[in-house]
Amino acid sequence: MGVALFRGPEHILVYTNDTYRHLFGTRQYGVPARQLFADLKPQQIFHLLDVVYETGEPVVIGPESPMTLRDERGVIRDRWFSISLSCSARQTSPGDPAGPGDHGVLVVIVDVTGEVTAKEAAHEQAEQRRRALLRYQSLIAVSVQMVWVADRDGRVIQLSSGWHRVTGMPEEKLLGWGWLDSAHPRDRAGLAKAWNRVVRTEPDSFEHRYRMRRRDGTYRHCSLRVAPVREHGDVTEWVGACADIEDQWLRERRQDLLGQASIAVSGPNRPEPALEAVGRVLVPEPADACGIYLLPEGVRPQAAGPLMTRHVATVTAPHLPSFPSGGELRGTPPGSLFDEVVRRGRTALRRAGPDGFAEADIPPGAAAWAQAGGIREVALLPVVVLGEIRAVVALYAADREPFSAEEISLVEEVLDRTAPAFGRLLELRRTQRVALALQESLLGAPPEVPGLDIVARYASSAAANEVGGDWYDSFVTPDGATALIIGDVSGHDLQASVTMSKMRNMLRGIIVDRRKPPGDVLRRLDRATCLLGPEEGTVTCVYARIEEAEGGGRQLSYSVAGHPPPLLVTADGRARFLEDAQDLMLGGLKPDGLLRISATEPLEPGSTVLLYTDGLVEQPTEDLDQGLERLRRHAAGLAGAPLSTFCDELLREACTVSGDDIALLAARLPAAAG
Repeated sequence: MGVALFRGPEHILVYTNDTYRHLFGTRQYGVPARQLFADLKPQQIFHLLDVVYETGEPVVIGPESPMTLRDERGVIRDRWFSISLSCSARQTSPGDPAGPGDHGVLVVIVDVTGEVTAKEAAHEQAEQRRRALLRYQSLIAVSVQMVWVADRDGRVIQLSSGWHRVTGMPEEKLLGWGWLDSAHPRDRAGLAKAWNRVVRTEPDSFEHRYRMRRRDGTYRHCSLRVAPVREHGDVTEWVGACADIEDQWLRERRQDLLGQASIAVSGPNRPEPALEAVGRVLVPEPADACGIYLLPEGVRPQAAGPLMTRHVATVTAPHLPSFPSGGELRGTPPGSLFDEVVRRGRTALRRAGPDGFAEADIPPGAAAWAQAGGIREVALLPVVVLGEIRAVVALYAADREPFSAEEISLVEEVLDRTAPAFGRLLELRRTQRVALALQESLLGAPPEVPGLDIVARYASSAAANEVGGDWYDSFVTPDGATALIIGDVSGHDLQASVTMSKMRNMLRGIIVDRRKPPGDVLRRLDRATCLLGPEEGTVTCVYARIEEAEGGGRQLSYSVAGHPPPLLVTADGRARFLEDAQDLMLGGLKPDGLLRISATEPLEPGSTVLLYTDGLVEQPTEDLDQGLERLRRHAAGLAGAPLSTFCDELLREACTVSGDDIALLAARLPAAAG
């Protein structure tokens, strides 16, 4: 690729590279082009030099006809070229013959004679050369606006006028390594590192994106493409061209942010981590930090009354100090920026003054951190769910340009896109709170029964913020027996808790109504379940009675509906499961008219009866039989411990591995006298 520079209206030759001299021979510098190239035919090239010099508009001409010229060995011959002419804003020193501030024309020429004349070559070879020609022509076509030529060491030695026109920087400041100064301060080091690596490794092509400072002080994304000029396999020069890709970058950035935000809110099962995940998408671009503030109760715009908020998290870029942890409720001063954003339901921005932010212009509790981090701008954006402001997102900018309208609009779109998922999490939390309140109202303390110790425990799921259908119940029946009940409704939602409440109340009513064997009681409960709520789902249950035996002492009468069997632990540490009354779960699975099984087990003094739900014995990595055996051994080892310790130890071990709710109910008889 030959390069030449002509200066002034006479087109005085001031520079050529080796390739140019090889093509046109050595030509004397300081002489006008028409005099130097009198042997050149056709000579309309001189007219094009005049046009480019006078108008500043670039011109590209292809190899439509040959040029007759004398080469470096003095041979006159026809050759075909692809030529690019562009205006060069080269500055000159005072006293130079061309005069101060004169400009010229930069000529980039590619010899394509071989491609044009090699008609007899093989088809594949001709096609390869044709593609090479098209690549050269495309490079020239895209580079006429902002093109530079660098020496083999990477220092820019020539520039087209486009660099000065776009950046506003004079040519002498762009030459050498100065062109790197046109890059954004945050992109400059990465661009320099990448360019130095290219010069060392000499690839066939190089492309890099960065932000370039424009004449008006703004920054726009551009794509730098560089190709080497090789002679005998060695790189002698580099030719680079820059293209503005701001619109393309904005489209790609929007798609990327929206995609990342959608993925971020799809994983968490609580609103706080979901909002924090969105904050991590927005840092470090377009913000240096992102604060998340949750409103415990939704607020409709224009609503009156004091406003309370809770700081959830603030995601910060590495160069900023970490934000102090919060979590407590704070009141927002009336008339503050935060209060204004919530009341009006619109985004608002504030710039810091000479002394930083006023307390009213920064979210609650953020003033000291903003001062320490050099925060210069804050934008507060409301998160609207079903017409209510449920959260506020704070964007912070430190050593960057102020937030643009496009950036704020993009973040608003991200929040709008993720608001439905956030709303579902808030609704789930509300449902869980209702279910938990319902469950807690039903899981009361066991009764105090003379001569009998009863302890109950409940632990919610450790794997998720869920409320399940596990329940227990214990009371003294009208005939003086002590009822022990434990059950499990399928599901982990409000419906499961509602079903649990129905089952508990119906079972209590059936037990109190008349004295019947436990199997008959569960049969009546099964029928009532099918008649009153066939959509309730599956239910497992154990109903047991501790009652006086006919020959003295006490016995356990029980029936099991699809539930893990009761565990009997004697005072001397023998433990076994009571499996004589196993039957189908509730829900209409047992044919109508068939009795449910009941069984009776004598109870020795000091023995313990344990009822439990499957969360106590189920683990993802083992069979149910392994879990039951583990429970049996553990309970046997705790036979001599107080009943409360017995229950706590069993629960503690299970809670470390179980992902389900756990309920257990234990009753212990007094030990034998003496």
